[in-house]
Amino acid sequence: MAGLWRGYQQLLSRHPWKTQLATAGTLMGVGDVISQQLVERKGLKDHDTTRTLKMMSIGFCFVGPVVGKWYQTLDRVVPGSNKTVALKKMLLDQVAFSPVFLGGFLTIAAALNGLSKEQIYNKLKRDYTDALITNYYIWPAVQIANFYFIPLHYRLAVVQVVAIFWNVYLSWKANKV
Repeated sequence: MAGLWRGYQQLLSRHPWKTQLATAGTLMGVGDVISQQLVERKGLKDHDTTRTLKMMSIGFCFVGPVVGKWYQTLDRVVPGSNKTVALKKMLLDQVAFSPVFLGGFLTIAAALNGLSKEQIYNKLKRDYTDALITNYYIWPAVQIANFYFIPLHYRLAVVQVVAIFWNVYLSWKANKV
């Protein structure tokens, strides 16, 4: 395990952006696999590989870049790492970023699932508020710890590891008919 961590750190230092994107995409895929196998109990025979690849692509192309840039922006806007700064970053993250990000995620997932504009709108109307409230149960505490204890270049990875469970929920929510 220590060797794996060292290898990850080396990749992160050599190719920080690519490694963060790969981490986000991979862990979004892991969340979808867990969702299909443990929550939805599809079994390996009925596992929807295309769905897992879609979730991974959302991780690679949306979650990784957007969250990674957001953390960089937060560090420029609110520099430092004391408790007050961590609280300010968490509040900005949860009030300004999370509602928009979650809406974007649900919209992209619905579009990749082939839903029409009207169906996407109805899905957002049905699922968005519940997902945002669930977000507020989980992420404020995680983000305070992340902004206070974790260096910037590890934040996306730390959040994505915690987010495996969140990704299970999002995958289920995004793919629920």
